[in-house]
Amino acid sequence: MRKKPQPYAPPFPSDVTTSYHDGPLGRMRSRAVGEPRADVPELVLVQGMGVADYLMPGLGALGEWTRAHLVELPGFAGSGEPPHELTVAEFGDAVADWLAAQRLGPVVLAGHSSGTQVAAQAAVGHPDVRGVVLASPTVDPVARSPLRLLIRWRLDGRREPPGLSDSHRPEWKRAGLPRMLHLARAHLDHRIEEPVTRFRVPLLVIRGRDDLISSSRWGRQLAALPATGEYVEVAGAHTFPWLDPKAWSEPMRRFATRLD
Repeated sequence: MRKKPQPYAPPFPSDVTTSYHDGPLGRMRSRAVGEPRADVPELVLVQGMGVADYLMPGLGALGEWTRAHLVELPGFAGSGEPPHELTVAEFGDAVADWLAAQRLGPVVLAGHSSGTQVAAQAAVGHPDVRGVVLASPTVDPVARSPLRLLIRWRLDGRREPPGLSDSHRPEWKRAGLPRMLHLARAHLDHRIEEPVTRFRVPLLVIRGRDDLISSSRWGRQLAALPATGEYVEVAGAHTFPWLDPKAWSEPMRRFATRLD
């Protein structure tokens, strides 16, 4: 009889600083690890589709070479309620407002999965953003319908380690089904390539080789849109930082240290 795979739970960083920012679109929680360094920008990471905790192990890896922040969007994870259900552009405004309030100086702005769309919106024209990282970018044009995206998500889930969905459930429950459905629709309606074409800063796109949500072709196309773009593949599926928190750390470190 085939054994059921055991749930996988990567270690979370132990030294985490939690803070809150009250902006016009709602209270935002952020968690930070690591220490600022003079020779590399700080890194700001935007949460994924309604969930944030799964990125904490990956944040810990980034905190080994800079101070890294995980920003949670209004209505999700540990943040407060928004004044209304937000669009992707409004989520981008919320992140841009958070950045302005923190006064971190030069930063690399990153997002994972649907967080790439929010990060792309927030990055356009922001004076503190010196580079952008899109990890497992969404939404691939060939999957821009609810059914196609659902099919790809389910297929990709077979390649993810056991335990990932269990880690998401408390945050999905907090958000509630109506808000999650609105969130999915908002991201399907958003075209990430539109803000990316307006980048005046370097871009790094990172994709897991086994990702069935974001294709290699799509990642390469995104990386080619701005004047300076790079595409990197690493081992793993769509949520590769959960299985290997260090998978994106070295590509991001190399990218950050090359920025002016």
